[in-house]
Amino acid sequence: MLAVLLFAATSLPGIGFSHSAGGYAFAAVLLVILFGTVFAAVHHAEVIAHRVGEPYGTLVLTLSVTIIEVAMIASIMFGEKTVPTLARDTVFAVVMIVCNGLIGWAILAGGVRFREQEFQVTGVKVYLCVLIVISTITLVLPNYTSTMPGPVFASSQLVFIGIATLLLYCVFVYTQTVLHRDYFIVDNDDDGDNHVAASGRMLLVSIVLLLVSLVAVVLLAKKFSLVIDAGAAAIGAPPAFAGVVVALLILMPESVAALSAARKNDLQKSINLALGSSLATIGLTVPVVAVTVYILKETLVLGLDPRDMVLLAMTLLVSMMTFGTGRTNVLFGFVHLLIFAVYLFFVLVP
Repeated sequence: MLAVLLFAATSLPGIGFSHSAGGYAFAAVLLVILFGTVFAAVHHAEVIAHRVGEPYGTLVLTLSVTIIEVAMIASIMFGEKTVPTLARDTVFAVVMIVCNGLIGWAILAGGVRFREQEFQVTGVKVYLCVLIVISTITLVLPNYTSTMPGPVFASSQLVFIGIATLLLYCVFVYTQTVLHRDYFIVDNDDDGDNHVAASGRMLLVSIVLLLVSLVAVVLLAKKFSLVIDAGAAAIGAPPAFAGVVVALLILMPESVAALSAARKNDLQKSINLALGSSLATIGLTVPVVAVTVYILKETLVLGLDPRDMVLLAMTLLVSMMTFGTGRTNVLFGFVHLLIFAVYLFFVLVP
């Protein structure tokens, strides 16, 4: 039923956003449908992932989320009004939302309920090691190249960084799902996570519905970009606002699961979902967008401005201290949430 509504919404001719009661109603309906579709896609990807097992299960879920994100970014970047900074803004927004907003809220919620929570330090070090390298070479390094004035990579540099980023992420996935799975697991006899493997028929249904959901998201992305543009213009928000909205939409399903896990005293699962999302975003989205930009001969701005580089450095440094002992408390969560609030404030008031 959802798929029928989605295809109907995308096939209606001439419908767009306007500053009227009908336009705002259309925007509200579109957002509800789009959020529902993203949740549906992630849900069916998780069903397939649980059935096929690791490492293929993780790849199914990650690729599904990446397809949604690339569709959103491409629809806005290459729309009527070109936004060459959108990929950068979205990737940076994902890092800030995950490492400060989501992680901070999960630690705070778990700390209020359980005072302290434990996790695997070794696994978090792997996450942070890859995140530091991958975010630095994609978001900071473009400002310090000389072949082409920053914050833009030359074509050869963009290809090299895209390949390097993809290879690093693939090695990380192999490490997480095959080579050192024990780094990312905390024994918990009462995790409440008693899944039943999907039957063959349910698996087939999930595959079909996943494909339908992904196609629907791609079709709706263009209209969603119009709503974002109109909303940003109405409140006078800067271009970075679009990246925050796209990042929030993409991260919503996994954020709900991460917060739920923290409230069940399974902070390790929250960390896996949260930091895994940020690595997938940079490790897969940047190479795909880079290839698209290279083929279309467009400009891709990746380098952050000095203010955002300071926020990124502070986030990574605080994350290293937060996850350095294997135990968290309320104060760590509050510090991350404060950094997230600072980030949001300066997005709206640059």
